[in-house]
Amino acid sequence: MLYRVEGLVIRSTDYGEGNKIITLLTPTYGKQGIIVRGAKKLKSRYGSLAQLFTYGDYSYYRAGSLGTLNSGEIIESFRELREGLEGPAYAAYAAELTDRAINDDEAAAYLFHQLKACQIALAGGKDPQIVLRVYEMKVASSAGYAPMLEECVSCGRPEGPFRFSAVAGGALCPQCRHRDPSALELEETVWKLMRVFSALDLRRLGNITVRDSSKRQLQLVLRKWLDTHLNLNLKSRNFLDQWEKYGDLLGERVKRPEPGAETEAGEGTV
Repeated sequence: MLYRVEGLVIRSTDYGEGNKIITLLTPTYGKQGIIVRGAKKLKSRYGSLAQLFTYGDYSYYRAGSLGTLNSGEIIESFRELREGLEGPAYAAYAAELTDRAINDDEAAAYLFHQLKACQIALAGGKDPQIVLRVYEMKVASSAGYAPMLEECVSCGRPEGPFRFSAVAGGALCPQCRHRDPSALELEETVWKLMRVFSALDLRRLGNITVRDSSKRQLQLVLRKWLDTHLNLNLKSRNFLDQWEKYGDLLGERVKRPEPGAETEAGEGTV
């Protein structure tokens, strides 16, 4: 049967001497595995369609678990995400996280649009640490593991100050902190950002500057949350950890645009 879909390449692996197998994230059929014959050859007609992060229109035949590419057209190559070290490091993490967090054929329209927005934001020079924190919350939510942030997960009390417990499921009020002695005490700014990020559509993310201390706490919280509830051992994260040190990039960082674009997370420094 012939299928035609728009998709983002979230995995690309060699297959045989001249072929590749790509995994597409599609809004209609979830993840789809497709063989792209001759993709490794220098003059391949469809080699560019098999490159990681590519957004394209794909037509393929599928009779079993894998499809075979019939034709295709690139909509956006996202070439910037394959250059240097920073772009590939963050984009590869987003792609692998997506690939590992959802099942094959699982409905993924929402996550498809969020991942595309993530790649657009990274390619456009927005702060990759903030982009990834927002996207991690989208992945957790899509997998059914969104943290409770507005009230105590144990008793429902809306008053704080809260501490964050990945084990308990989110916020713990002062009366319930004993349920997790290791619960994290967070800056109020971090609570605010997490609540905004939880509700924010990545397609509406503007330019926002966040203090380094808040970035470190956001990363720590999301790492604990994903490790507790998804328990994924990602190769791309291990590489990213060598590139970052809990919020601080190793070496010189690419200069980011000055804040100015309005975002649901606010403007200026947070």
